Amino acid sequence: MWLSRGLVLSRVRYPRALHSAAARPHPSVALVLSGCGVYDGTEIHEASAILVHLSRVGAAVQVYAPNIPQMHVIDHARGEPAVESRNVLVESARIARGRVVDLNKLQAQDHDAVIFPGGFGAAKNLSSFAVDGKDCKVITDVERVLKDFHQAGKPIGLCCIAPVLVARVLPGVEVTVGQEEEEGGKWPYPGTAEAIRCMGGKHFPGDVHQAHVDMKNKIVTTPAFMCETHLHHIFDGIGAMVADVIRLSGK
Repeated sequence: MWLSRGLVLSRVRYPRALHSAAARPHPSVALVLSGCGVYDGTEIHEASAILVHLSRVGAAVQVYAPNIPQMHVIDHARGEPAVESRNVLVESARIARGRVVDLNKLQAQDHDAVIFPGGFGAAKNLSSFAVDGKDCKVITDVERVLKDFHQAGKPIGLCCIAPVLVARVLPGVEVTVGQEEEEGGKWPYPGTAEAIRCMGGKHFPGDVHQAHVDMKNKIVTTPAFMCETHLHHIFDGIGAMVADVIRLSGK
């Protein structure tokens, strides 16, 4: 591995403005999740930080996730595989407060930008990077979404391990997953940068509170939990990423 380490929804009427600011012009952003939980799905702090920063700029957000089984389920208390199966869309609904749409319905024409949080789900459920590294495959709908937004000239934001997705699908793009040396354990996944280069991407070292912008391709990335640091530094880096995505959207 390159990286260590039937739900029934009640008929609750959720408010329409759950993740949006009403009655004023705002950008429309698609948020693509990969489950719920750092070791087998979306990193919850990253998804929450993205939603907070998008809310501050008045963005309307729709959450999407693929309707597929997870690669496996991790008991987050023990850090070990559990003998059960879960669905990526159903688990993502926990973060979306029930308002999640099947990823196969996501169309670039409906949104101004798309953002992918990290978490091992990006490397296990949205792709096979956790197992296959540089030779990984990206699931069909994620590949389609990345290509469609890129072709439409609409910005794509990714954080933590998620930049491997765009490096695999769009060779030649510029991304960052942080530093390329462990620095005493501060950056525990330095091999990811080399894998990105092997896939044809260009890796730019960066700090956790920063975002890297590929102006030509409108790709914005930030390291987030690729770094062992205080949560507020990760929150600031995600804020920088969101701000650049919105700026590139022209909204």
